Amino acid sequence: MALFAPVEDGKIVETTSQNSLKNQSKKSTDGMDKDAFLQLLVAQMQYQDPLEPTSNTEYISQYAQFSQVEQIQNMAASTDLSRASSLVGEHVYIKTRNKAGVEDLVYGKVDYVVYENNKAYLSIEESLYSLDDLDTVVDLEYKNAYDKAYDFSTRMNKLPAVKAVDMTDAKEIDALEKIYNEMNDYEKSFIAQDTVKTLKKYTERLKEVRQAAEKSAAADIMKRVGALPDLEDVTEEHVEEIEELAGIYEGLSEDGKKEVAAEIVEKLQAYVEKIKTLGGKEEGEA
Repeated sequence: MALFAPVEDGKIVETTSQNSLKNQSKKSTDGMDKDAFLQLLVAQMQYQDPLEPTSNTEYISQYAQFSQVEQIQNMAASTDLSRASSLVGEHVYIKTRNKAGVEDLVYGKVDYVVYENNKAYLSIEESLYSLDDLDTVVDLEYKNAYDKAYDFSTRMNKLPAVKAVDMTDAKEIDALEKIYNEMNDYEKSFIAQDTVKTLKKYTERLKEVRQAAEKSAAADIMKRVGALPDLEDVTEEHVEEIEELAGIYEGLSEDGKKEVAAEIVEKLQAYVEKIKTLGGKEEGEA
């Protein structure tokens, strides 16, 4: 195949055969390979000014420069492949753009590396991303600690003001306190000290709210038990009321139970035993 390229308006025009050869090449089209360089060199020699020909020394110098550039490109490609291979098993963030054209980040584990046209591609969940789009390599322990801290802080921010806390917030505050207490020292280091202080204020406030609620529940138990009829007058219509009162009492903390007078507790226990007897009669009759 002839290595000559036609020139029009001072520019080299690639022929159909040259295009075909170029398409068959496995090298990146972003750079210049040896064939392209030789074509340019031959064209330069063919169309040079006969009165001022280019010296052999200059040709050799150009070729040497091209060889040097090619070696640098090969080294860069080899470095990229080595770098990409070292990322297998790592968790990374990749820069992408969504359908709206807004820059976004994709997170995932690099499963394997594909090398095509002198470019390395990282496979994340069976999707390929160019190594050039790599944004961050993340240690998994770091990311897990960061995500846990972020979720913790987000949930804390959704709580009402400390003074506005009531029993409806008890479950969430208890959960947050448990999460923090179960964190290791490394994970706790991601939580701002102000957030930790705020959590303590919430738990102290919740303790006050619970104490007030249990005092109110204890007073309600004493009032309702006192309103029940004498033990011998208890009938089936009182069963639901007595069961509810027993459930409320059992749900109190040890400190809350102490708020209920001892005689009321004894009376409630007697009522519970009495309705068991009523239940036994019903089953016998049935």
